[in-house]
Amino acid sequence: MTYDDLRDTPIRDREVTSYDRAHLLAYVRLLDAAAARADWREVAALVLGLDVVAAPERARRIHDVHLARARWMARKGYRHLLGSSRET
Repeated sequence: MTYDDLRDTPIRDREVTSYDRAHLLAYVRLLDAAAARADWREVAALVLGLDVVAAPERARRIHDVHLARARWMARKGYRHLLGSSRET
């Protein structure tokens, strides 16, 4: 899977965005890889389609940004997908 539109700045929206919806599968795969303690370089290449050799700093930044958003989705964002955006 590759994405041509990956953001490399933090995603701070308090609600699920169309960007999030477009990247849900990547978020799930990132969470699975983190739980398995996979090396971020392998994950960035396989899940996000990034060239970690050519641009390692950018690849790390994009990986981290998307993993953080995936964790937010797992903790809070999923409520928006289910129709309840109540923050608790």
